[in-house]
Amino acid sequence: MTIKAIIFDVDGTLADTEDGHRQSFNKAFAECGLDWNWDVTLYDKLLRVTGGKERIKYFVDSFLTGFTRPDDFEEFVKHLHKVKTAHYTAMLREGHIPLRPGIKQLISDARASGITLAIATTTTPENVSALLEVGLGKNWADYFAANGCGDIVPHKKPAPDIYFWVLEKLGLPPPTALRWKIPKTGCAPALRQESRLSLPPTTTHATRILKGQQRCLMT
Repeated sequence: MTIKAIIFDVDGTLADTEDGHRQSFNKAFAECGLDWNWDVTLYDKLLRVTGGKERIKYFVDSFLTGFTRPDDFEEFVKHLHKVKTAHYTAMLREGHIPLRPGIKQLISDARASGITLAIATTTTPENVSALLEVGLGKNWADYFAANGCGDIVPHKKPAPDIYFWVLEKLGLPPPTALRWKIPKTGCAPALRQESRLSLPPTTTHATRILKGQQRCLMT
């Protein structure tokens, strides 16, 4: 199979971001007067849910059964996530979360070889822009033919919607693209599309075990 495109996940793939997210959530909680604290062990459990707003809701539903929800809970969650995003993008702009070693070279080499590049992630457009502007420069968007991120599809990973969206933008069928991501939500999204999946090791997910997904390519 000739690979015509590489579709990158962002968190844990382009950069080892998860602990930066965790710290930013905790800063947001403190700023909003909440005594919540997500330590590393708890956050690893929360990573089962993709999307920051969804993660907050999961935390309240599963770990804070006695929490009295505000009347407008949806707006409460949106505001909390907005504050968290501000803290996180500040970390990115200050260079505290660099691209992973070799990523910039990989992107450069792939472009030079004529391979189309794209992004498929549940993180926000603001997060993607802040990370890649520091890592690749102000013209970072020129590197990618499609940038699928945030809430542009109705269902986040592990649903494959974001990959279908990106592939449609690229005009490519699934077997011609390589997904480059981490096993936070497993291999299900790519496997549903009969696609090759490469999984780079990360600090946060180094001990996770992939069960029943032998078709993934571990690198």
